[in-house]
Amino acid sequence: MPKADYYQVLGLAKGASDDDIKKAYRKLAVKYHPDKNPGDKTAEEKFREATEAYEVLKDSNKRAQYDQYGHAAFETAQGGGYGGYSGFGGAGFDLSDALRAFMNDFGGESLFGDLFGFGGRSRRGGGTGGTRGNDLQVRLPLTLEEISTGVKKTLKVRRLDRCGECHGSGSRTGKRVTCEKCGGSGRVRHVSNSFFGQMIQEAVCPVCKGEGQKITDPCPICGGSGLNQSETTVVVDIPGGVAEGNYITVSGKGDAGRGGGPAGDLIVIIQEKPHELFQRHGEDLICEIDIKFSEAALGCSKEIVTLDDKVKLKIPGGTQPQTVFKLRGKGLPELRGRNRGDILIRVNVRTPEKLDRKEKELFEKLADLGL
Repeated sequence: MPKADYYQVLGLAKGASDDDIKKAYRKLAVKYHPDKNPGDKTAEEKFREATEAYEVLKDSNKRAQYDQYGHAAFETAQGGGYGGYSGFGGAGFDLSDALRAFMNDFGGESLFGDLFGFGGRSRRGGGTGGTRGNDLQVRLPLTLEEISTGVKKTLKVRRLDRCGECHGSGSRTGKRVTCEKCGGSGRVRHVSNSFFGQMIQEAVCPVCKGEGQKITDPCPICGGSGLNQSETTVVVDIPGGVAEGNYITVSGKGDAGRGGGPAGDLIVIIQEKPHELFQRHGEDLICEIDIKFSEAALGCSKEIVTLDDKVKLKIPGGTQPQTVFKLRGKGLPELRGRNRGDILIRVNVRTPEKLDRKEKELFEKLADLGL
């Protein structure tokens, strides 16, 4: 299937400015981000497609090649792709690549920070020196009761922390020398030739790991890494209304950075525990109850246990099987709104499996009456 034109994906003309490209992508990213559309495969694909287009058009060199050769500009690059993605512009650029690219460019703008009450944090080092530490992920299972009210959780996290012996420098004496591979820049360039001419790719220096300096006398405790394993506790406030797959970014609680670089982030991914009574559909909760033939015919009152209290449900006489009743406002809260969902109760009319003699006689009389 032919790939969509990158300009059309972003809703732009070919001569669009860099600012127009950024604004168009930002609008689409907010609209189709997986956090706002959990489980929506169409939205995920649109988010991936928009990010792929933006990653090309934001870069003047890539954009010039695309304007001249179209998608073919990246299909023949060495290694099967350009810009660090296998098969860039093809199936190799998946949703995880799109999310990573999005965070690299917009993580510091808090696009979704207000969603959870945490500001986003750029994944770049930001010129502070050294290499930024790795992000860590933890999965946090929550009950529907916790999701309903919001909850504060204390998490134990194993992370890399700065070595206490060398204070994170990695050196016994603190001495460092300039890396001869990258000349102190922390980046190296690789030049390759393709059908379309010379291609230049830049990457982190493999020798100094992007620090620009090397250690000549490594610390005996950490072996020169400047980091040691440690365990810490992190308190996270979970707002009411979160859903499976939502995540909260806690800045600076990931692994410590090498060479004095900033720490990574802790990404807390929400999981929902199965509930013994309810199934969740958005903000609504669905459950089923059984009633007897006599209760369906004559009417009855049933006690329904919600997430926070008990409610009497009046079932009128003549209720048919699979009738659905609604308890308004007894479901889950909207994540960023004031409304709550409902509890939907489906009624099952239970057929007796075994009848004694008296019960059988009564049902036979009802049958004679046409009931």
